[in-house]
Amino acid sequence: MMKVTRKTFDEVMFPCYVPQDMVLERGQGCYLYDQSGRKYVDLSAGIAVNCLGHNHKGVVDVIAKQASRLIHVSNIFTNNQTLTLASKLVKLTGYDKVFFVNSGAEANEAALKLARRVAYDDYGEDKCEIISFDHSFHGRTLFSVSVGGQAKYYTGFGPIPGGITHVPYNDLETFKQTISDKTCAVMMEVIQGEGGILPADPDFIRAVRELCDQHHALLIFDEVQTGVGRTGSFYAYEQVGVRPDILTSAKGLAAGVPIGAILTYDRYAAHFKPGTHGSTFGGNPLACAVGSYVVDKVSDPLFLEQVRTNSDYLRQELQRLNDKYHVFQEIRGRGFLIGAELAPEYAGKLSTLQKLCTKHQLLVLTAGSNVLRLTPALIITKRIIDEAMVLLERAIQDLVAESKE
Repeated sequence: MMKVTRKTFDEVMFPCYVPQDMVLERGQGCYLYDQSGRKYVDLSAGIAVNCLGHNHKGVVDVIAKQASRLIHVSNIFTNNQTLTLASKLVKLTGYDKVFFVNSGAEANEAALKLARRVAYDDYGEDKCEIISFDHSFHGRTLFSVSVGGQAKYYTGFGPIPGGITHVPYNDLETFKQTISDKTCAVMMEVIQGEGGILPADPDFIRAVRELCDQHHALLIFDEVQTGVGRTGSFYAYEQVGVRPDILTSAKGLAAGVPIGAILTYDRYAAHFKPGTHGSTFGGNPLACAVGSYVVDKVSDPLFLEQVRTNSDYLRQELQRLNDKYHVFQEIRGRGFLIGAELAPEYAGKLSTLQKLCTKHQLLVLTAGSNVLRLTPALIITKRIIDEAMVLLERAIQDLVAESKE
C-alpha cells in the first residue's frame, strides 16, 4: 500500500481544511487510532455523524450484507431498503413523505427549493423571501450557504442568490418586523450548531411558528446536527413542542454512511412533481439499509434515556473541571451536543486548546470562534467520559500554564 503522511495532505488535497497532525487509519467504538498506533478518545464522532461509534458490529454487518446484494440502482427504479427506511421515518415522526439525498447541505437545498416551489404554485412568484438567522449554518452549496447567517462562508462567491434576509436569533421583535406575506419560508436550527451551540428560546420558537402560520410561510427546521438522538430525543423539535412544516436530517442517520433526508406533509410534497427535483445517489439501498438499522437502534426509548443520562454526566464532569480551572464562561447544549464557551481571558485560544487536546490524545471540535464543541458517539459510557475528562484536564492545565507565560 502507498505510504502516506500528514504531509501528503498538503501535497494532493485542496487546502480547505487544516487537519490535526496525524493520519487516522482505524476506529473502534469511541476510540480512533493513527498510523503509529496512538489511541485517541474521540469526542467528535465525525462531527456528530458516527452516532453508534466507529466500526459498530451491527453497522458493519448491515453494510456487508447489503453490499453483497445491492448497492445502487438510481431512482428510475425503487428498492426495498429505500422504502423500508422511508416507512420507518414516516411512522416515527408523523410526517407523510420523505425525499432522500446524500448530505445535510443537499437536504437543506431541497427543503428551500420545495418551500419556494410551494409558494410559487400557491401564491405566485412574488412570495419568495426566505428568512434565516444570524450565526446559523445550513451547508456549503451556494443556496444553503447564502441562507446561513455567517457571511464569512459566502463572501467571495457572489453574486449570491437573492431574496434572503437574516435576523438576530431569539429576537422576536425584529422577526415580527421582518416577516411578511412575501415570506415563503423561515429556516432555523432548534440549537445553532456551528454558530456556538446556541439554543432557541422556547417562547421565540413558538412565536415563530405562529407568525409563519399567519403569513402562510413554511417553517423549516434544520435538524442535520440535532437529529437522530443527538439531543436526547430522536429529533430536537420533540422537546420544544413545535413541529416544522419541513424537517431536514442527515449526519447520524446512517452512522457514517452519507445520507440526508427531508420530511414533510403530503400537501407540500405534492409540489415536487416528476422532473422538479432529483438525486442520482440519494436513497441508495446501501445507505438506507444502514439508516433502517440506525432508526431502530436510536429510537428505542431505553437508548435515548441512556443518552440523556450520560450526557448529563458529561456536562456535570465538565462543570467539575471548570470549577477547578475557570476556563469556560458557560457550558450549554442539550444531550450530546455540548458547547463550552471560553472565558474572556482565554479568548482567541480555542485552536490552541483543540491542539492541546489532540496532543493528549483527545479529539474535540470547535464551534464559532470561542466554543469547544463535544459531540461524542451516543453510545459513550461514563467510564469513557471519565477517561476523556482526564485527558481534557491535562489539556486545560497546559492552556492555563501557557496563558500565564
